[in-house]
Amino acid sequence: MTILYVDTLTFAQGEMYIIAANEGLVYLGTPNTAFDEVEKWAQKHFKGYSFEENSEKLKPYVKQFTAYFNRELTEFNLPIHVKGTAFQLAVWDALKELPYGTTTTYAAIAERIGNPKAVRAVGSAIGANPILAIIPCHRVIGKNGKLTGFRSGLTMKQFLLDLERE
Repeated sequence: MTILYVDTLTFAQGEMYIIAANEGLVYLGTPNTAFDEVEKWAQKHFKGYSFEENSEKLKPYVKQFTAYFNRELTEFNLPIHVKGTAFQLAVWDALKELPYGTTTTYAAIAERIGNPKAVRAVGSAIGANPILAIIPCHRVIGKNGKLTGFRSGLTMKQFLLDLERE
């Protein structure tokens, strides 16, 4: 059975659940949402799991995210343990290469992973990203320069972009 360690992360936009397994961070929730979101996600991605509140186990993660939100950290060095399809993992790896404070487009990510016609699929993979900031999907915008979908909402996406620009 997989133990999923749970804690909450408090920052300027509120609180969100932070979840890790022994292998690394697995999920960072949407700000100010119920634990139901986490449970639905865990049911989909982990067979046989239990939750354990454990702020000590999550302390390094909370510390780095707090530093990021306080503009004291621009690059994470935390272990992550994400589950996805081969295509999703390729997209998420491409996202991790995006430098702090920059933006790109869905088409550029599709090009980067060698599948330039897969722009919509790239959008779907980005939408399934379980860990914002470390896998910086907020840095992907529409080709017209406008903000597009974001699991945590466009207000949060703008917050993260502004955080990295100031």
